Amino acid sequence: MNCVNNIYKAAKETLEDIVRKALCAAMKAGELPEVELGPIAVEVPNDPKNGDLSSTAALSLARSMRMAPAKIAAAAAARMEPHEWFESYSVAGPGFLNAVFGAGWYADVLKNAAALGGAYGGDDIGRGESVMVEFVSANPTGPMHLGNARGGVFGDSLAAVLERAGYRVWREFYVNDAGNQVDLFGRSIEARYIQHLKGEDAVEFPENGYHGDDIRALAADIAAEFGDSLLAMEPEDRRVKMREIGLARNLERMQADLRRYNVEYDCWFRETSLHDSGYVRETIDMLRQRGYLYEKDGATWFRGTDFGMEKDEVMIKSNGFYTYYAVDIAYHRNKLVARAFDRVIDVLGADHHGHAVRFRAGLSALGIDPSRLDIKLYQLVNLLQNGETVRMSKRTGKMISLDNLLDEISVDAARFIFNSKKSDTHLEFDLDVAVREDSENPVYYVQYAHARICSLLAKMAEEGAAPCGADDPATALLTRPTERALIRQIAQLPEEVRLAARDYEPYRMTRYLVDLATAFHMFYNDCRVKGAEPALAAARLTLADTTRAVLANVLGMLKISAPERMDKAEED
Repeated sequence: MNCVNNIYKAAKETLEDIVRKALCAAMKAGELPEVELGPIAVEVPNDPKNGDLSSTAALSLARSMRMAPAKIAAAAAARMEPHEWFESYSVAGPGFLNAVFGAGWYADVLKNAAALGGAYGGDDIGRGESVMVEFVSANPTGPMHLGNARGGVFGDSLAAVLERAGYRVWREFYVNDAGNQVDLFGRSIEARYIQHLKGEDAVEFPENGYHGDDIRALAADIAAEFGDSLLAMEPEDRRVKMREIGLARNLERMQADLRRYNVEYDCWFRETSLHDSGYVRETIDMLRQRGYLYEKDGATWFRGTDFGMEKDEVMIKSNGFYTYYAVDIAYHRNKLVARAFDRVIDVLGADHHGHAVRFRAGLSALGIDPSRLDIKLYQLVNLLQNGETVRMSKRTGKMISLDNLLDEISVDAARFIFNSKKSDTHLEFDLDVAVREDSENPVYYVQYAHARICSLLAKMAEEGAAPCGADDPATALLTRPTERALIRQIAQLPEEVRLAARDYEPYRMTRYLVDLATAFHMFYNDCRVKGAEPALAAARLTLADTTRAVLANVLGMLKISAPERMDKAEED
């Protein structure tokens, strides 16, 4: 057999072909009216009692054939050709054509998974298209918070899924190292530096400044390194110095925290590079030449309403400074034109919901296809501890940072739980659950399944038993419902990767892992290995080992560890 990655997809296509040929044969024999056949729909039924695959072709043809769907289905079923992947065909309900997988399909699932190894689960829907995923991009004015933690694992997992689906992926962090918030950051450090040396009353703290303890710590570090020598500098020069030192140290901390979180970037792109290179000015000039800018109240405005925006936007303020919007449009032009990515995905918090229209409007005005930009929003995180919500505020400094969080729970738990829900749903992150060592903790539940299999394989090896291999005919003995349910779950991985990449929803991977672990635990509790007839024991060990490999495969894709030993697994 030729190696097939997405064997569910292949089975659907095979059944489509069988149904189409059967309908054509029935029409040729005069059993059905001659009509043009459109697409043949084949899906996985919601109820397993209706078979493994089901086609609604007969229902779709009822109107054009002017026949009851059940009669159409019966005529087709009588002419459906046997196939090694299907054990039987049947007609059910108002005219569903159902198929049940046979031993050949189950055997091929195991063969494919073994043959492909770490590449199992991949897809080619990306066809080598280059895609940039920009995510986190937190302002370097303070520690990263829980929203950044969710955005970080979402963006990184999305990038991993896209890579597995055949895209060429680039991970990028956009460093906002210019603008008002960075100026305020420098002023806040300067004030704390002076207060540290001369007392709290020596200088007034900036209005809307950054009050966090991290600012005090930065000021104290600067005082320890430079003493009071910076007091002699001109105030503006001193603020620039404070800003440069603060940004450098915060970026270093961000990079360290993200590495600890198993997030690595291909590029940390600085906003200042857009200004220094003249790219922002050039982008504004292009918009002006195209007739999409006008002057009003001393400022330069973009005709955003011409492109679906609710109102026009200021691009250059009356003081001559570019707005954030102007810089954002230049940055996206840089992504899609200067660096020529086929597609760009911005991963943003829910409070940035208006960016999709605004960014695409700017791209359209520049003559860039706006469909090349996708914006994926993720909802807020509600942190729970002891059943109560943990409150946080970045500006006041009362917050839980990513660094703090990873001091309390494992990186594995954080990455798994933050990626356990659809991005557009609110997430309740329960710290108490994240540290539990039982089935209530989803990452523990999945890792325990992996460790349990490793323990089983090791114990059986001591007794001289080993997997027979996926090509061994003994795998045909795997006919119990829990055995076949586990094989079906293994087969589902490539389809889950395809859907996760298509919909930009990597949470499907953690859900898949939980479902696979559940299917394994049910198999393990139902099917004896020790004491089973040798051929059957070897086949079951092969199924267990294949499950282990797939669990490790997906956990590795999500940058979550797959432990081979856990205390409870050793006791089983």
